[in-house]
Amino acid sequence: MVKSLLNSVNNMFSHEDFGRLLLRFMVGGLMLFHGLHKLIGGIDGIAGMLVAKGFPGFIAYGVLIGEVLCPILIILGIFTRPAALVLAFTMVVAWLMAGIGKTGSLDATGAWAIESIVYYFIAALVVAFIGAGRYSVAPAWK
Repeated sequence: MVKSLLNSVNNMFSHEDFGRLLLRFMVGGLMLFHGLHKLIGGIDGIAGMLVAKGFPGFIAYGVLIGEVLCPILIILGIFTRPAALVLAFTMVVAWLMAGIGKTGSLDATGAWAIESIVYYFIAALVVAFIGAGRYSVAPAWK
């Protein structure tokens, strides 16, 4: 009885390509909000942090690649693996720029202060390892 039920559930949810699609929508879609915020509101804050650390401010425009272009590519399933790796690298830079001092801290609600950075980093790596799957604009480019 239990074995039969478990087999039925396993068969019902055994759709790896659909799972990849959902993961791509989640990672790309949620990160895209961060990128659109910077695209609309400006990236002056990021440029200021870079200048304060001795870097040229213009490299702040790289965040638009990592948080706008790459999420769109991930959602569509075009150059998915390279786009996911660029997104993961963007999260490493975000941690180095804004989160490194918070690595051992909790936020006001008790969550790990850098959990969103870690979440996006690991999720982007997962997308890079598993690829776009069948449900993508360019499945041959996965």
